[in-house]
Amino acid sequence: MKIFVPIIILLLITLNLWPQRILENLDRGVVALPVSEDSVFISWRLLQTDADTIAFNVYRCNDNDTIKLNTLPIKEVSWFIDSKTNRLEDYTYTINPSGSTPEFNAGNSYHLTNIQPAQYLSVPLQLPPPSEANGRKYFYTANDASVGDLDGDGEYEIVLKWSPSATRNPPQPGITGITLFDAYKLDGTFLWRINLGKNIRSGSAYTQFLVYDLDGDGKAEMICKTADGTFDGQGMVIGDVDKDWRNLDPDSKFYGKIVEGPEYLTVFEGTSGKALATVEYIPTRYPLNRWGGIGGNGNNDDNGGRADRFLACVANLYGKLPSAVFIRGIYGRTVASAWDYRNGKLTNRWIFDSENGENPYSGMGNHQLSVADVDHDGKDEICIGAMTIDDNGKGLYTTGLRHGDALHLTDIDPDHPGLEVYGIHENEGKTVALNTPGVALYDAATGKILFSLGPGADVGRGVAADIDPTHPGLENWGGPGGLRDAKGNTISRHTPSSTNFVVWWDGDLTRELLDKNRIDKWDWEKQETRNLLTAEGCSSNNWTKATPCLSADILGDWREEVIWRTQDSRELRIYVSTIPTPYRFTTLMHDPQYRLSIAWQNVGYNQPPHPGFYLGAGMK
Repeated sequence: MKIFVPIIILLLITLNLWPQRILENLDRGVVALPVSEDSVFISWRLLQTDADTIAFNVYRCNDNDTIKLNTLPIKEVSWFIDSKTNRLEDYTYTINPSGSTPEFNAGNSYHLTNIQPAQYLSVPLQLPPPSEANGRKYFYTANDASVGDLDGDGEYEIVLKWSPSATRNPPQPGITGITLFDAYKLDGTFLWRINLGKNIRSGSAYTQFLVYDLDGDGKAEMICKTADGTFDGQGMVIGDVDKDWRNLDPDSKFYGKIVEGPEYLTVFEGTSGKALATVEYIPTRYPLNRWGGIGGNGNNDDNGGRADRFLACVANLYGKLPSAVFIRGIYGRTVASAWDYRNGKLTNRWIFDSENGENPYSGMGNHQLSVADVDHDGKDEICIGAMTIDDNGKGLYTTGLRHGDALHLTDIDPDHPGLEVYGIHENEGKTVALNTPGVALYDAATGKILFSLGPGADVGRGVAADIDPTHPGLENWGGPGGLRDAKGNTISRHTPSSTNFVVWWDGDLTRELLDKNRIDKWDWEKQETRNLLTAEGCSSNNWTKATPCLSADILGDWREEVIWRTQDSRELRIYVSTIPTPYRFTTLMHDPQYRLSIAWQNVGYNQPPHPGFYLGAGMK
């Protein structure tokens, strides 16, 4: 027995030396939705700080009395069905730990009105009026969203990007409209609007925004790229309001683009939208012809195309507080710049630069990224496709698999130690001859390739999720081989009807398919897809990407909610599962990797979030 004591002591010392992340202070996230004329489904959060033995009581209150609904304390699940309601009345449902004195406050209660629609919560929006860009009229639609506790009350607020109909993506020329950001409480209370101004081009490649508590004060900030003429949520201008850096010559290859003038990075206060700190954006766009490489089709340009591809994320690089990381370039040169927001100031922590084609990290970037502690040292790494940056800003490894459009990082194969990355990769134009795999799975800590398929194949979509409980780990599809198991073996020539988002919805441990305005389930026995939910009157975002505004565990039990916009963009609808589940888990938002994946979900080609552990059929 004594032989093991020094090892245990050393392990405890090592764990204590690792920086402890600040746990987000959340309330119970109580939500109540009618499921029939006389029944209401109530669910709530289990927190990481809760004891394993915690049990709950559910109370229903109206103007006349308060009734405890459960006979025995609820300890196996975090939901309850009230089957004796009168839908003509308004109720307040309150959740309290068993044995405690009942407290009736906003943090553990939900007010259900008799006009509450089934299945979703409505968040009314303030639709911006139409505007003009270079004489052409454009209108706004609600686009990507993120959540954060902006005011520190334990409830999430929504930060929403408004996308103008006049948008462009590099290398397309043309004048675009102006990107706006709004903040709303879940009841629709409007908090602020930020106007990025004419010197920020509108399109999915340009504005990556992060909502997170960057300084540890319990209130989330927003941070994004800004320019001369950006107006904060209080109407104050950043930079020179009179400067117009757009190229207005229709005959120029730079027409409508912004390849001159200063670029900034700004932190905005969550409660007011006030600009708190602004610095020069790192890196600059220059030289314009230094951003090409062996990613994608292997070409280059000097027209501001490859120089204007951006990504961003939040990562715990050291210490209790997180850093914001902003990235420029994906096809060749990739530059990542890490920033700390402390005591009202933005300071640069490190800069990673793949520099040129001689660097093995050049051309390895994706249209998307993920953040995880892949080497289990208590600090986060940043995976940008076929390369991973260590927490210190140095390259951890590159796989050489080159650029791709989607990646999934989690414990994909429970039989293999640690985390894995599943990704798809492009082979087109000059790069077909490189014969790199179109599909691959690799070890997230080392970059060791565990399986690869389709040398030279150009694969545009790919997903990894546990959708078949008869095979261990996460299945994957996209590219050659049909539906595959975690080892890359084909288990079905039939594949699900979508290769897009996934969501935990129906209460079992497998994940459902999320595409357009639908949630579908893969029937592994019949090898076909069946519909569980169609969000009537709602639309998805980002054209063929068909993504929701956001999918995340923002309310109720451990399952995920989906936020869609209505077709007229006058409302966000937060869809909540009312299907009973036999499982009780801590809210996914208290898993560090999952929470950070919600912060980067809006970035680039949006991808679904994953936790830092295996959550699926057969989990231990």
